Amino acid sequence: MAALERLLAPKSTAVIGGGTWCANVIGECRKSGYDGELWAVHPSKPQIGGCAAVRSLADLPEPPDAAFVGVNRHLTIDIVRELSAAGAGGAVCFASGFSEAAEELADGLDLQSELLIAAGHMPILGPNCYGFINALDGAALWPDQHGLVKVPRGVAIIAQSSNIALNLTMQARGLPIAYLVTVGNQAQVGLSNVGQALLDDPRVTAIGLHIEGIDDLAAFEAFALKAQACGKPIVALKIGRSAQAMAATISHTASLAGSMAGASALLKRTGVAQANSLPELLETLKIVHTVGRLSSAKVASMSCSGGEASLIADTATGSAVTFPALTGDQKSKLMDALGSKVALANPLDYHTYIWGDIDAMSRTFAAMMAGDVALGIVVLDIPRTDRCAPDEWLKVIDAIEKAMTISGKPMAILSTLAENMPEHVASDLIARNIVPLSGLDEAIAAISAVSKMGTSCQVPIQIAQPVQEPVLLSEHDAKEALRHHGLRLPKNTLADGSVKAASAASNIGFPVVLKGTGIAHKTEANAVALNLQSREEVERAADKMPVDSFLVEEMVADTLAELLVGVVLDPAHGLVLTLAAGGILTELLQDRVSLLLPVSREDVASALGRLKYARVLQGYRGSASCDLEAIVDAVMAVQSYALSGPVAEVEINPLLCGADFAIAADALIKCGAPQ
Repeated sequence: MAALERLLAPKSTAVIGGGTWCANVIGECRKSGYDGELWAVHPSKPQIGGCAAVRSLADLPEPPDAAFVGVNRHLTIDIVRELSAAGAGGAVCFASGFSEAAEELADGLDLQSELLIAAGHMPILGPNCYGFINALDGAALWPDQHGLVKVPRGVAIIAQSSNIALNLTMQARGLPIAYLVTVGNQAQVGLSNVGQALLDDPRVTAIGLHIEGIDDLAAFEAFALKAQACGKPIVALKIGRSAQAMAATISHTASLAGSMAGASALLKRTGVAQANSLPELLETLKIVHTVGRLSSAKVASMSCSGGEASLIADTATGSAVTFPALTGDQKSKLMDALGSKVALANPLDYHTYIWGDIDAMSRTFAAMMAGDVALGIVVLDIPRTDRCAPDEWLKVIDAIEKAMTISGKPMAILSTLAENMPEHVASDLIARNIVPLSGLDEAIAAISAVSKMGTSCQVPIQIAQPVQEPVLLSEHDAKEALRHHGLRLPKNTLADGSVKAASAASNIGFPVVLKGTGIAHKTEANAVALNLQSREEVERAADKMPVDSFLVEEMVADTLAELLVGVVLDPAHGLVLTLAAGGILTELLQDRVSLLLPVSREDVASALGRLKYARVLQGYRGSASCDLEAIVDAVMAVQSYALSGPVAEVEINPLLCGADFAIAADALIKCGAPQ
C-alpha cells in the first residue's frame, strides 16, 4: 500500500489523548485482536483504557506506524507536527472544527491549512473523521463500538461520513468487510488515495464508496484505472447536490446537468457501479465480492411459488434485468425433472413436487442455467430459526451447489424480505460462492448496477478551470462562435428596427423566424415569431416585441425532431455534456443522457440511442429517420467549442433534426474571455 501501508496496517499504534474516545480506541484494538504494539500518550494520566501511558511522544520507544490523535483542534496541529518530524507512519485526526465548519468558525480554513503544513509528507486521515478498521489484521483506530469481525478476505469500504461508516459496520447481510476507512474532510488523503492503497492488498476483493464529493478528478480516474487493471470492481453511492452547479440556471442544460448528473456520468465513464441507497450498495458489493462482474443482466429465476415468480418479474420491470425465454432443450430437461404438470417459463414456478429432493432440484436449476443467462436466482425466504425448522429449506442450497458445478455459472439465493436471510446463512452462502441477496428491490437494483459496469475510459476527463464572472453572449455571437467549430446554422442577419428587419427577411427568403435580441428566454418574453411569410408580417411582429433590435433567420422546413445539446461546467466533475429531447419537450419528458467531456463520435451515438426520444430520431411509426451522422457532427462541434477555452455553459435548444441535416435554431453561451 506504498505510503499508506504503515498507517492502514500498523505494527505499532499510539493513541494520543485522555478522553473516552481515546480509551475506546484502545479497547477496540484489543477486542479486534490487534497483536501489534499499543501505546498511550498523555501528559498527566498514568493509563488510558487500561494501557500504561507515557507523558509525551518523545517517550515512545520508536515512532509509531499509526497514531490516533484525539485532542482538540489546536493541539492536533502541534501533535501532527511532532509525529511528522519523528517519522511516524501516519495519523488519524479525530478533531472537528476545520474546513467543514468554515461558515461557523472563522479560523476553520486557516487551521486546516496549518494542519497540512504540519503533516508535511506524513499521511493523515481527516480531520473530522473516526479513522479506520482493518478487520484483516485487527487494527481498529476507531473511537466507538462497531460491528466488524476479523475476516480472511473481503471488500473495503471508504466513506466520508463517519456515522454512515459506523452504521455500515452493523450490517447483518453477511458481507465480509475487510477494511472500513473514513476520510472526513479529505484535507490531505482523499478517498481516491485510500482506494488505490487498498487495491494493493490481495485480500481485498472489491471496493465500496460512500461519496459526498470527489476529492480529485485525476486521482479518481487513476484509482478506477488501477481497479480495472487489478480486476477489483468499485461500487459507489454518491449523495448530495452541488450548490455551485445548480446556481447557474440561465439555460435548460444548467438545470438538467447538475452535480448528480455529472457524478453519474463520472461513475459510468470510470466503470464504477452506481448504487442509489445503502442497502443497494451492500447488495451490489455482495455480488462483486462473491462472483465478480456480470456479463449481462440476463437472469434465470426459480421459485416454488407462482406468486414469487410474478413478484420478481414485476419488480424487474423498468430495470436492466431480463428473463430470457427457455429453449426447447431446456424445456425438455425441465420436463424430465418436474413432470408434465408444471408450466415451463422464465421466471419458473417449479411448484413443490420436488421439494426436498436435492437431485431433482439440482437438475431443474441446472436446466434453467443452460440458457443465455449471466446469473441464476433461486427465490427462497429462510424461516425464522427461533420459531421454525429451516432444514428442508437448507437442502435447496445443496441443490444450487450441484447446479453450479454442472452449469459453471454463478447463482444466488434471493430472500424477498431482507430479514428472511439470516446472517449466518448469508455467510455460509458466500463461503460456498453463492450470492445471498436480501430484499427483492435491492437485489434487482444490484444486479442492474453490476451488469452496467463498464471499463474505465482511457481518455482523461477534461479538467476545466472555473470561469470567473462569465459573460452571456448574444445569440448571434454565440452562433458565430459555434459556426467556427463546425456547427451548421440557418441563414441569419442582424437588423435594427422593423423596416430593416423586413428587408433582411426579403433577402433571406420567406418564411423566416424573427427574434428579439438581448433576451435569454425569448419565448417567455414574447420575443420570437415563427413562420413569417411576408415583409408586412415581419414588421407587425417586430412592432409587438419589447426590443428594437432583431435577429432574422430562415425558417427551417422538414424538421423531424428537436434535440437539446448542452455543456455545463460542473465544479465537481468537469464539463458535462447533456443530450435531451429539445424544444418544449425538454421539461415535459425529462429524457436526457449526460456524459463527461471529451467524448468520441461512438460515445455520442450510443448516448443518443439511450434516450427514450431515440425512437423519434430513428423514425417512429413510419416517419422518416433523422440524419444521425449530422446530429453527431453537431454535438462534436459543440464539444470542440467547449474544449477550446473557458466555458461555463453552452446550449443548443433546439437542434432541428431532419432527414439530411441538423441545424442549430437557438444557441446560448456563457463564457470567460472571448474565444
